[in-house]
Amino acid sequence: MNASIGQLIVVALGGNAISQSHEEGRVDQQFANSRKTATALADLIEQGNQLVITHGNGPQIGNFLLRNDAAAGAIYPLPMEVALAHVQGGMGFMIAQTLTNELYQRGRDRTVAALMTTVLVDRNDPAFTNPTKPIGRFLNKEEADQLSGAEGWDIKEIKPDQFRRVVASPKPLKIMEMDNIRRGVGAGALLVTCGGGGIPVIRREDGELRCARAVIDKDLVSALLAAELDADVLIILTDIDRVCLNFGKPDEKKLESMTIAEAASWLSEGQFPAGSMGPKVSAAIGFLQQSKNSRAKVYIGPQGQATEILSGHVGTCINK
Repeated sequence: MNASIGQLIVVALGGNAISQSHEEGRVDQQFANSRKTATALADLIEQGNQLVITHGNGPQIGNFLLRNDAAAGAIYPLPMEVALAHVQGGMGFMIAQTLTNELYQRGRDRTVAALMTTVLVDRNDPAFTNPTKPIGRFLNKEEADQLSGAEGWDIKEIKPDQFRRVVASPKPLKIMEMDNIRRGVGAGALLVTCGGGGIPVIRREDGELRCARAVIDKDLVSALLAAELDADVLIILTDIDRVCLNFGKPDEKKLESMTIAEAASWLSEGQFPAGSMGPKVSAAIGFLQQSKNSRAKVYIGPQGQATEILSGHVGTCINK
């Protein structure tokens, strides 16, 4: 299961790589977490790999919109698509700067660039009438009831007595800046892109692009990106050691590896819920099915242990 070095790797960071669930999410905390993440990413680069980095934004965009609503009486609110652009830019800046600094400390004078990215979705995607994507922090029932009534939020119970705001999450169809990304990768650039799943846009009947008020799943976009780049590896970093069958039950089984067929079968059985591991496994299947690279693999594993994941010591490998 060991991976060779010198590969093109798309690394998908979870939103909690930057904002931990037990933290307020202050900028100083986000920078501290970004520095920890940068250490693991720099280890991969020092092995000779080229990285393209994506990231989630669930905690960050939720807090941004909450701040937006709280300040509505003092200053004009920003629409969700502009909020997504602000968060994508801010998080991309933090990841790029901390990784640039980490590489410099190791004697590698390379500048990591963050590229603002938009992603085309279908304006008739049924997701727009069925919000499912959790954003923001967990809420108790009292907070959920208050915000649902006062702000008109769609809120769902994610875990027993733990609620989160949900928004539409349409399927990504096309990364609009793909040619720019491909040129950068071809020139050897280190890029942070498709942040938060990208800013969703729709194409109107007259051909013009317009923003859509939604949040795209970053793992699905990362899979699309990896396939378009013909990447060797897609690493999806999360908060678990390995993907599990019967998660949280007495007969829980941790998986070191699985094939596409096994992953698809277990996904259809409901082993990987939509609100947690489901999108990650779906993304893995999507990438491997689209990829023309016979060596393509997907690894799902814990934040901060990217090199250990590639060596097979932690995480789960999904292959063809």
